[in-house]
Amino acid sequence: MGDIEAPGSSASPSGLGVLMALLPSKEFSTSKKGMLLIGEVALSFIDFICFAASAASAFVTVPLIEFLGALFMLFAYSSKFNERFKGFLWPLMDFLRCVTASIIYFIVSIMAISNYRGGSSKAAGVFGFIATIIFALDFYKVFIELAEFLKQGGESQEEATQEESDDDSD
Repeated sequence: MGDIEAPGSSASPSGLGVLMALLPSKEFSTSKKGMLLIGEVALSFIDFICFAASAASAFVTVPLIEFLGALFMLFAYSSKFNERFKGFLWPLMDFLRCVTASIIYFIVSIMAISNYRGGSSKAAGVFGFIATIIFALDFYKVFIELAEFLKQGGESQEEATQEESDDDSD
């Protein structure tokens, strides 16, 4: 009985507290980027399970890799990890991830539906087509951000506005 703590006590982090720290904030979750990334994670996981249960299990690595990539980007954007490490070209990495994911999902989904019989193979193909659409929407959104990023010469928006205000004060 000594293991049970009051809900407001802060003696040790509870499992729920750790889980809440890992989940994206409500503000990020309701943004367009947040919803796209959550959709990518969910669809990739569902597609992974469908492929694992089907005769097309040879393609199980595609949704697994895309699930892990989308999960990493969800963590990076929701925790503002991408803002702390400005040396990486985050928009370019995200763009390439989304483009390759949508192309590979499209090809694998066609193969799963046309070459394999069975409900789970067909379901994997259908969820793969839906994932293709979600990744395509994300790479379109990232393309617009990448174009703005490259127009600024690779500077973040904060750096560009800071330089403009420094020039105005002279």
